[in-house]
Amino acid sequence: MKRFLLVCAILVLLGYLAFSAYYFRDNVQDKVCKNFVVVVKDSLDKQFIQTKDIETLLRKEKLHPVDKPLSEINTLEMEEAIRGNRLVKSVEVYATQDGSIVASIRQRNPVLRIMSHAEGSYYIDSERERMPISQNYTVYLPVATGNISEEYAKSELYDFVMFVTNSPTWDAWIEQIVVGPKQKVQIIPRAGDFRVTLGTLDNYEEKLDKLKLFIEKGLNTVGWNRYSEISLEYNNQVVCTMK
Repeated sequence: MKRFLLVCAILVLLGYLAFSAYYFRDNVQDKVCKNFVVVVKDSLDKQFIQTKDIETLLRKEKLHPVDKPLSEINTLEMEEAIRGNRLVKSVEVYATQDGSIVASIRQRNPVLRIMSHAEGSYYIDSERERMPISQNYTVYLPVATGNISEEYAKSELYDFVMFVTNSPTWDAWIEQIVVGPKQKVQIIPRAGDFRVTLGTLDNYEEKLDKLKLFIEKGLNTVGWNRYSEISLEYNNQVVCTMK
């Protein structure tokens, strides 16, 4: 008897859910869209994307939903169009019960700004992908300048910057990264009028350990303005150039 009642309860519940889904679908499809809402879920962290940008994009593609019957609105096409904005990481477009269309968006997360002599200015995001500079919002990030290819920015340079960013000491100490010919890297500190030459980024952790020791035992003793360049290119050596 208990099993029979349980089965009946389940059937009733399933019937209610099916009726509700059918009723909601028909009720919504008969409506005309009067409101389009853009929700940028991570807008408290960064503000690359604004509602006006999404609305302009959809109008250009003739996909803006306002004043269209919901039955004629293709949310999948809207999602595809919005993904054309390279600042967008993900998007979901859906209708609400009151007849509104909502675009729920997450933005891409830049971790490094590149200012390349050959390829211009752009970001590299947390997934190692190139990301355009936003006209709406500027984010404070490590900056790398010089002879930088996109491939190099996504690989060796990305790994180095992530190491620096995750180190409170080096993140606070390094102001800029300069890449010269043959991927010879220099770093410019926030304090002191000199440059530190790493050479290539091979064994950069060991080179930074050597620099840390030199700062503690050398620069803090003789002063920060004595040298124009500190080179860490060579094994077991710190080569300094006097001003």
